[in-house]
Formats: sequence, C-alpha cells, structure tokens
Amino acid sequence: MRMNNLPIDGTPVAASPLTRAVLEIDEYVAGLGWDQPARLFALVDTDRLRTEEPALAEQLGLEGEERQGGETPAPAPLTPVEQDELPAGIPLDEFLGTIAWPDAVSGCAMTVERLMLPPSAEASVPENLQEEGAEERLARWVAEHPERQEVRMTVAVLRDGARESALRLREKDSPTEVLTGPDLVPGLTEALAATFGD
Repeated sequence: MRMNNLPIDGTPVAASPLTRAVLEIDEYVAGLGWDQPARLFALVDTDRLRTEEPALAEQLGLEGEERQGGETPAPAPLTPVEQDELPAGIPLDEFLGTIAWPDAVSGCAMTVERLMLPPSAEASVPENLQEEGAEERLARWVAEHPERQEVRMTVAVLRDGARESALRLREKDSPTEVLTGPDLVPGLTEALAATFGD
C-alpha cells in the first residue's frame, strides 16, 4: 500500500513551520507556471494575524473550514502574504537593500528563477567570463549552454535567524522532486536576512 504524505489540504508535510511555509509558497508559484518574475512574501504569525487583522485573515481563508466528520484543520503557524510586484529595472540586491519590515512580520520569503549549470559543466566556464564585470556575458554563455537547467528557488528567513529554502528544477517539476535545506542558496538567504537588520 502506497502512503500519501500530503494532508487533506494538499500542503506537504514538513518538519518545521518555516519549511511548511517555503513548500506552500513553492507549490503556489508552481501553480502559476514557469517564466515568472521574482516574488516577495511577508511571513506572519497566523494566530497574531487572525487576532489583529480578522478581515485579512478571512480574506486569506484562515478561518478554517470543517473537514468531513466535523474536524477543523489547524492553520499553518506562518502565513505567507505576497507583496506588490518587484520594481522592474532594479537589481535584486539593490531592491532588497531598501526593505524594512514592520514588527508584525515574522519573516520573509522570495522566489526567483535562474539558469544554472551542473558541477560537471562549471569547470568549462571560460576564465574571461569569471572576471568581475563579465556577469552579462556569463549569463548569456550559461543560457546557451546545452547542459543548463532552469531552477526555481524559494528562500525564507525568520527574524530569529531560522532559514529554509526549496529548489525545483524545471525538468523535474513535481512536488516530490523539490529539494529543501537551510543552506541551498546562501547569497539570497543572506540578502533576505539583512532586510531584518537594524
């Protein structure tokens, strides 16, 4: 007998609230398809949101619907709230440097799509493309490489320093093929954590 590790609501079972939030965001963005712009999410404490902003909680469907048998599922501890579209023409690192979150926000998450090369192909990157200032030429070279892979990265951080990320390859676009871990995208993780700096 094959076991299904998805609860009735379809959200993957996760070891921590942050992992669950990352997987929830990954699944949401996966439903929108590929070739999506970067998306930014605030992560808020669900109980606090239900208490302090009941109208928003209701709009987000956090009031809890009864399942068969009268059981009401417990809401996830963290609720992702998608923010406005990121401004065009501003590098991601510069944009993140302008963000300051209010105290009600427990954490934040971001999804971005990128091209990457497997480790076996990284050794073939020409030296002149590894120099400072060659980023655009390197991006074109990677985009034309026959072994390139498209990846969607979902990265989240909490104020307390907790981190989580999920990677989904376009060629293995399935919830069961998503790789998770705290240190998969260290650069983006650090940039998001800096949005909570003093």
